[in-house]
Amino acid sequence: MEESYGPALGQDVRSAGDREPAESAPRLFDRVFGRDDITVVRHQVSGCLADVGFDGDRLSGFVLAVNEVITNVVLHAGGRGRLVVVIDDGSAWCTVTDSGPGIPRRYLTPPEVPGALEVGGRGIWLAYQLCDEVSVATGPIGSTIGLRMALPARV
Repeated sequence: MEESYGPALGQDVRSAGDREPAESAPRLFDRVFGRDDITVVRHQVSGCLADVGFDGDRLSGFVLAVNEVITNVVLHAGGRGRLVVVIDDGSAWCTVTDSGPGIPRRYLTPPEVPGALEVGGRGIWLAYQLCDEVSVATGPIGSTIGLRMALPARV
């Protein structure tokens, strides 16, 4: 990780792996979103993932994870964010960025099942359950959540 971004500068970083999509990976989807766009974004992401071969539970799960992350941005991170979906190295990568105050530390450890009466924590927990990989970089100037799901095997 670069020196300009990390715990030494007051940012918490948790990554599920060392891989990231290449900067030159073709973008399937790239848009800014806000409160009124959640449903539209969810349908657009579903459509672009279906176009590259996702279907069934894998498609539904990845779209649900994306929905949870963008909903968190709207509710907890200033109401606006950016979502980018790329295909690279046999996987779909979704990156959601915001300029909110950062994710509270208690949500940065591998999440456990939230209690029935607990408020919050389900979005990130669901993302971890549904995706092949989740990465989080967060700090006082915003957060980036990365979601990865391997493309379906071609038969």
